[in-house]
Amino acid sequence: MDNKKRVIVDFKKLTPEVLKLLVEKYPDGYDEDQIVTFRNAQGERIEAVEVSTDDTKYLVKISAKLEKTMANYDEDDYEDFQNEDPEENIPDIEMEEDEDSDI
Repeated sequence: MDNKKRVIVDFKKLTPEVLKLLVEKYPDGYDEDQIVTFRNAQGERIEAVEVSTDDTKYLVKISAKLEKTMANYDEDDYEDFQNEDPEENIPDIEMEEDEDSDI
């Protein structure tokens, strides 16, 4: 039986440790068969990818910003972030607008 704590985490709440685990587990990104789909307490459909530490299993919600951050991950960008406060850990990455977008 798996006694790990289970945590659902949004991109905005990622710590560098969890982001590093994601990049190590999915160095070329993740495939459809690696995505876990479930419904939250509000009945909303959630898609996430899973990574684990010794004591915790994380389900990280999928978003375009997560994919971009994983693709552009450089461990050196995070070496100054020692605090476990996720608000201070993930550098803000601006999403580039598509040139063909009417937004």
